[in-house]
Amino acid sequence: MGRVSTPSDSTAQSIPGWRHLYSGKVRDLYASEDPGDTRILVVASDRVSAFDVVLSPGIPEKGALLTRLSRWWFDQLADTPNHLAEGETPAVVADRAMLAQSLEMLPIECVVRGYITGSGWAEYTESGTVCGIPLPAGLQNGDRLPEPLFTPAYKAPMGEHDENITFAQTVELVGAERAAELRDVSLAIYTRAAAIAEEKGLILADTKFEFGTDAEGVLHLADEVLTSDSSRYWDAEAWRSGTTPAERMASFDKQIVRDWLAANWDKKGEPPVLPDDVVGRTADRYRELIDRLGA
Repeated sequence: MGRVSTPSDSTAQSIPGWRHLYSGKVRDLYASEDPGDTRILVVASDRVSAFDVVLSPGIPEKGALLTRLSRWWFDQLADTPNHLAEGETPAVVADRAMLAQSLEMLPIECVVRGYITGSGWAEYTESGTVCGIPLPAGLQNGDRLPEPLFTPAYKAPMGEHDENITFAQTVELVGAERAAELRDVSLAIYTRAAAIAEEKGLILADTKFEFGTDAEGVLHLADEVLTSDSSRYWDAEAWRSGTTPAERMASFDKQIVRDWLAANWDKKGEPPVLPDDVVGRTADRYRELIDRLGA
């Protein structure tokens, strides 16, 4: 098992008027130096991670591209309360930052799967289930599921791996009413987003959402939404006509990085530096998705 790598505080950019709070594998969070300002500045970096390690170099303009995509999706989903706050982002990070309300984040990653692939496919081949949910026999890798599945995960503490959990465990963590709300809202957002993607000739195979609550207990969609880092998008025509899983499920994300790393690293010690062509092709896939969606 490889180690879990996260950036140190020293990697965070200095932003006048803002105090660095936390750095994840991809995003940096800041609080205002004004004690009366409770907003959070969420800055997307160009860092790229795979297999729980941050790799070098980053993907040029990735932070700006994913921020642009999140903002576009928040606009499409404007009737769902979200974390965006009013105000101008600092000029030095304006293209890759969002001002957000301070929320109490829930410890659940709300995963929705419309198609079977990845870890879901691996479980299905062993037990005929996905996250413990029984599925019909005879499904193939990449097939559309009979209906979208809500398959939550527990957001583990820093340095540990997220863990797939059952809906019953979700109830234990956040209560029955909130768990049902997370499930219903997640499935509704996925269904709407999948229809929008389909109009653009794209398949939204799966995605994950994060939510937080405000002081009144109202649920808000937070963090990134429907980006290449949180979602699998496939070309619909390639999915229909492809003859191999690689052709059918060529995704608009960092799969190029994962594939190269899997072939060139044993997950021990420091990972190798990404070649220029891997970095360039990955950046092209991020841009292509935005162009296809018209974001």
